[in-house]
Amino acid sequence: MHACLCIDEIVRLIAWELVGSGGEATAVALACCHKGFEDPALDVLWENRLGVTELLKTLPEDVWDSHGYMVCSGNIIRSPTYPSGHPQSLRRLPTKLEWIRLQEYARRIRTLADSAELIPLQILRVLQSHASNEPFLPNLNSLDLWDITEDLIPLVSSFLSPRITSISLSFECGHPKAAVFSFIKILPTLCPNLQKIDLQPLSEGPEITVAISEMLLVTNRDILQKLHVDSPLTKAANELFCKLPNLRDLQVILDGPGPLPTFVLPNLTTMAVEYDDNHDWLEGFRGATLGKLSSFTSSSGSSTISDFLETFESVTPTTSISATLSEFYLYGSRSGRPNYRSLLQFTRLKKLRINFPCGGDCPSTIDDHIITDLARAMPELEILHLGAAPCNTASGITIKGLAALAHYCLRLSQLCVHFQVTTLDPPTIRHIVPGGNFTMPREDCALTDLEVGGIHLSEGSALMVALTLLRIFPRLKSINYLNPGWEEVARAIRASKGLVDRSSKGH
Repeated sequence: MHACLCIDEIVRLIAWELVGSGGEATAVALACCHKGFEDPALDVLWENRLGVTELLKTLPEDVWDSHGYMVCSGNIIRSPTYPSGHPQSLRRLPTKLEWIRLQEYARRIRTLADSAELIPLQILRVLQSHASNEPFLPNLNSLDLWDITEDLIPLVSSFLSPRITSISLSFECGHPKAAVFSFIKILPTLCPNLQKIDLQPLSEGPEITVAISEMLLVTNRDILQKLHVDSPLTKAANELFCKLPNLRDLQVILDGPGPLPTFVLPNLTTMAVEYDDNHDWLEGFRGATLGKLSSFTSSSGSSTISDFLETFESVTPTTSISATLSEFYLYGSRSGRPNYRSLLQFTRLKKLRINFPCGGDCPSTIDDHIITDLARAMPELEILHLGAAPCNTASGITIKGLAALAHYCLRLSQLCVHFQVTTLDPPTIRHIVPGGNFTMPREDCALTDLEVGGIHLSEGSALMVALTLLRIFPRLKSINYLNPGWEEVARAIRASKGLVDRSSKGH
């Protein structure tokens, strides 16, 4: 055997390459062929687990009842194919030697993701009792559990330890507040080194607000990198999250009036805020330190899109985010009359999505001049959604606006915007006017997906519309529509693409 294979790190790297390329069986063979390969290969094979079922199946089949679906090879390093299903209950308790064998696997697991409903309560209680004063998975550092029921909330602590640095828990809807409150209260004690926290959905109420806030206040703020909680926070907790030095990912709910302190989040890259109808919190952007912010999401159930954009425009020039922001998402239940020109400062945007309902009186204010200015200012756009699915309105951009997008935004792949289908006429496309200069449209725009919603299509115009769209967006493949008349356009586009493909193959 070559001397380099005696180095543990090299064997682990080989095992990682095998597992990463789908070669688990070869990695198992590697563990079997030499005693020196066993530990590093098994560590890699068991490091990341999607569910605890495979771990439980390392116990002999007579541990389970007749509905346990258990098949066991008797070899701790072999990984046979098991029938579908999950062990539901125990016929007998594992012996000491059987428990030791299971622990050989358990100690290697570093990350676990599972649905709590697939972990039977009886089995979890037995595992908890066998683990004694130690966590069931002693070296676990990342835990992701969803569908946590009331009965399982107290037993989740079986998985927790000071080694845990990342935790994501999703509670079953309608969970009792008291049970969650008690669990959240002890979480920082059981896991004092948390770097990533994701807790949702959480019931509304002052008890949960206090519990989440107190948890945050005692968490090590110098190492916290991710905070996702869908519960309002107290004033003290709000002030805390505005000044976390290593926070990268933030998702919070703001409730009630009152400005936030200036954001000092030098490492933040992703920010998502849900709020009611008060824009005071936006004052936190004034003079803020947000040198790495690349993705921003804001949603409100009552505030208008237009009011948000107006306030946002007044505070963001005092920050550097216009040079760093690449994703901007804005969701609201009311639109007002949004002024999209407030977004022209964000010249690095790749994804822009502003979503609001389109009622009887269409609130879309987009026209050729605005869309051309946006296209010129944001040449790196890949996704553009302005408003809900387009409705049957007479307003919107014309063929000139669509051609301007194709001309300036060559990377654009998805588009949803109100446009006037009656302007789609092939002869008029010969000379379009993006930016005021006559020019032929480019033919290399990347657009593949176009959402047309409920835009009306005149009878007999499908072929003309399809040819015009393909002339502007030659890579167009998918038309998302609500009006069934667009099915004929979609068929024409597919047929045209098919002809082009067959022609190119023929040459």
